[in-house]
Amino acid sequence: MNEISISTEFIKLDQFLKYIGVAETGGHSKEIIKNGEVKINGEVVLERGKKIRIGDIVEIDGNESYIIK
Repeated sequence: MNEISISTEFIKLDQFLKYIGVAETGGHSKEIIKNGEVKINGEVVLERGKKIRIGDIVEIDGNESYIIK
């Protein structure tokens, strides 16, 4: 599991995908999320503005996992 540090209270899901390099643009983030490829704490998330906070676990396409620190 990869550890990702954030310096704010939260980061929005679409921004997070760009931050970690999974998505190149906001449109690419939107597509990944819309296709149901992202889970937060084990639940599929379809809203790109979902707030990710410290302690959350993000899974992408069932392969990569990230914990927010």
